[in-house]
Amino acid sequence: MPARLRFLRFRPQEAALVAITAVWGSTFLLVHWAMEHSGPWFFIGIRFLVAGVISAIIFRRALRGIRWTDIGAGAAIGVMIHLGYGLQTVGLQTIDSSTSGFITAMYVPLVPFAQWAVFRTRPPAMAFVGAGLAFAGLLLIAGPESILTLSLGAGEIATMIATLPIAAEIILISVFATRDVDLGRITIVQLFTAGVLGILTMPLVGETVPAFSWVWAGAAVGLGVASCVIQLTMNWAQKSVSPTRATIIYSAEPVWAGVVGRIAGERLPLTALIGGALVVLGILASELRIVRRRE
Repeated sequence: MPARLRFLRFRPQEAALVAITAVWGSTFLLVHWAMEHSGPWFFIGIRFLVAGVISAIIFRRALRGIRWTDIGAGAAIGVMIHLGYGLQTVGLQTIDSSTSGFITAMYVPLVPFAQWAVFRTRPPAMAFVGAGLAFAGLLLIAGPESILTLSLGAGEIATMIATLPIAAEIILISVFATRDVDLGRITIVQLFTAGVLGILTMPLVGETVPAFSWVWAGAAVGLGVASCVIQLTMNWAQKSVSPTRATIIYSAEPVWAGVVGRIAGERLPLTALIGGALVVLGILASELRIVRRRE
């Protein structure tokens, strides 16, 4: 039977995910700047505590009927947010925002494999192709020396590890979104969980409270608002959008990060640009479907 390739159709409900992807991609540069004045875990803690306070004000009435199922779901997602965003912020201490955006995008081809491990649902053949292209792109982004020695810097490694909890976060959101949990309650719990864990991580890694700076303070408040909007939108939209489908929308995030970084004066070498293109190509390839026509 002849085969043809196609992409899944775009649905109106996914417009919100497209919007927050643009917001998410533009936050990398702000975090990169904030890391010049603050430690990563303190910044993550303040950022998500601010987001938690905002969400608690918005959904204050919903808190009256909070249940253990809401707390458990929110806490599980919050742990993944803490690890994902925290390690990503650690990486932004030593790599620029454009590089971080492209490496972070590797979570996209990881989602089908994570679903395979958790739900025993084998990913399509193109997911393997996409993962291979994304990994090749990662090596090019890290630099020619990484290709020769197969070694990565501390920032690249931290960011690459961050893709695992980010992928887990997307899957958990979809799992709990289809269950009997309250949207407002789990948003509050997950944001406060991420914030509190960020502060508790500080003494474990030897990080201290930084001197006050309007740079990290302004970035933390601004990104706190953005984080609240992003997480709330993800929780709402993924009630009707599958994890794999959502990730193809999120795949535009490194493009936004690269555009904003470019406007701010970041200049990636040619090999890194080629690597970024391979990452995006791998993401798109992982979402291609081979459809066989019946006779």
